[in-house]
Amino acid sequence: MNAELEPFHALAISRQAHALKADGRSIIHMEFGQPSTGAPTTAIARAHAVLDQEAMGYWESAPLKQRLAQFYRERYGVQVDADRFILTCGASPALVLALSSMFTPGDRIAMARPGYVAYRNTLKALRMQPVEIACGAEVGFQLTAAALAAVEPAPQGVIVASPANPTGTLIRAEELQAIVAVCRARGIRILSDEIYHGLSYVEPAQTLLAYEPQALVVSSFSKYFSMAGWRLGWLLAPAGHVERAQAYCGNLFLTAPSLSQHAGLAAFDALDELESHIDVYRENRRLMLAALPALGLTTVAPPDGAFYIYASIAHLTDDSLGFCKQLLQDTGVASAPGIDFDPVDGRHFIRFSFAVSTPEIAEAIRRMTPWFAAQPRIR
Repeated sequence: MNAELEPFHALAISRQAHALKADGRSIIHMEFGQPSTGAPTTAIARAHAVLDQEAMGYWESAPLKQRLAQFYRERYGVQVDADRFILTCGASPALVLALSSMFTPGDRIAMARPGYVAYRNTLKALRMQPVEIACGAEVGFQLTAAALAAVEPAPQGVIVASPANPTGTLIRAEELQAIVAVCRARGIRILSDEIYHGLSYVEPAQTLLAYEPQALVVSSFSKYFSMAGWRLGWLLAPAGHVERAQAYCGNLFLTAPSLSQHAGLAAFDALDELESHIDVYRENRRLMLAALPALGLTTVAPPDGAFYIYASIAHLTDDSLGFCKQLLQDTGVASAPGIDFDPVDGRHFIRFSFAVSTPEIAEAIRRMTPWFAAQPRIR
């Protein structure tokens, strides 16, 4: 029996946006969670040099894995053996690798709702059962230990994301510890998606490894390192699971792109440049949060990290996809409908990515303010 996967509706919005742009319209792309900045200068320079000097081939960079282990020591104070890193073609294959190598078809995997669309659909594609836990604004749209403890029967696994997509909210250290305690007591395996680490505005994100060394951790160079198109990520596997995960990776994906691995290693020499991107996101976040009342968007959990605003439009519509299409048509501002992240309540939500330039944020606000004011209320 084939798994039925919902489409990623933001892709339809993006197609509409590119069609309008081809017709000469001015478009501001706030529908996807990707940095508008390019790869670090050191990464680009290294890529040019490698292209001139090496034929390349299937390869897993030991120096890059060692540098990642150093990064975890320096940023989190966590000691990780370099051999536990499995390099992948971005975080999406790392997610597939983690789930397929650790769990079996039929397993129940818990996750917050709203949550990243690919969690639900990847689980379905792997014949696993997503167990979505409703998480409202009162808990920052985030998973809590109490909510996980209430799931009966206990799921085999749980996906934790902090900062999260679509909300950018963090799970604080004490709550992470409580979630770990629930998982240990109930025999639940933890998969931590840490792709937005490094992009924080209130406090640094904590790796789950600090509280649960047996957690599976997925991350990539796409967000903080501003290298989304290079398709480079990693799975950090528990020591006793590395050999199995490597076998799955070799058969399913072979290796990550060699050129990207060279560039990724060089990106660690540009941390000052990368930190400057966060200053831009921080200002964009400030402008968006200040503008929300004028847009009539009052039900939000202010993002602690990542680069998203997830806001209720329940007073304006119960069709977030149609709403986003009309917003784009009328203003040229592309956004993502909440139904991508929440199949139950997402029809009442919209997500903006503020990973664009600050002038684009200011222009988007200028366009949207009168448009939102003109929308009739339905409740």
